[in-house]
Amino acid sequence: MANSFPLSSPMSLDRFAPAVFVLLWSTGWVVAKYAALHSEPFTFLSIRYALSALAFLAFCLATGAQWPKSRLTALRAVYSGFFLHGFYLAGLWWAIANGVPAGISGIIAALQPLLTAMAAPFLVGERLQQTQKLGLVFGFIGIAIAISPKLLDPATADLTHALPLAINLIAMGAVTYGTLYQKKHLQSGDLRSIATLQYVGALILTLPLSLIFEHQQFDGTAQAFAALIWSVFGLSMGGVGLLLYLIRRGQVSRAASLIYLMPPAVAFEAFIAFGEPLTVPLILGTVIVVAGVYLTNRKAVERKPVEA
Repeated sequence: MANSFPLSSPMSLDRFAPAVFVLLWSTGWVVAKYAALHSEPFTFLSIRYALSALAFLAFCLATGAQWPKSRLTALRAVYSGFFLHGFYLAGLWWAIANGVPAGISGIIAALQPLLTAMAAPFLVGERLQQTQKLGLVFGFIGIAIAISPKLLDPATADLTHALPLAINLIAMGAVTYGTLYQKKHLQSGDLRSIATLQYVGALILTLPLSLIFEHQQFDGTAQAFAALIWSVFGLSMGGVGLLLYLIRRGQVSRAASLIYLMPPAVAFEAFIAFGEPLTVPLILGTVIVVAGVYLTNRKAVERKPVEA
């Protein structure tokens, strides 16, 4: 009887961990919009990254993580975090704080694997097949449909409202570059220590942005601290921690397949939390983007697990 829990627990976690990972990750867009009510985006992210780096450092020390053996590898980890976390979330959170609906931003986030597939032939020498090219076309058509109401509405079609959407799209380019850079230069090494250094790289970007463009406004309410705690431990630690577990247990491919559910999950959560409407263009665009991401990544998911 004493051994029953240790034996059954890993099996249960293997079954549910990929879905829990996607559920955790999808809340990031809702948290971004919620946090914007209590703090400036760069200020909030700076606090989050500092606490995340410290939390991961403690985790590394407690679990005996191996640190990079060369200074170049450590710098590459910091550099990749500058784009993977820093540039990416800085652009995404600023866009949401300046009016981009969380549901639409979640659909734009689905562009990341599409952009990665499109850039891979130039940066890492991977060739696209016809199905993947069709997936890219589907993805961009879906995004165009989803954001068309904001672009066609005279009240929101001016530069003031178009700029946040553009920044959100540029952020996708940043995380795409960071993903390919990590794929090329950080194939080995302890993911725990690499994650710690990546949050340091993210802080190197967001802290100056906060000091230059913001007033370091953080209202200190219970709601603000709740958003911060969830961002650090639910997203930065919980999400990444689950990803490390999935990598070790060989379940990453299952998580990758469930990532196709991310855009509809974000849209539904934003509808519940903020009443963002589930419009026909949003729903149709989501379906087309999900189909495009599936077509673009189908062979990659079948052949090998997605790398962190």
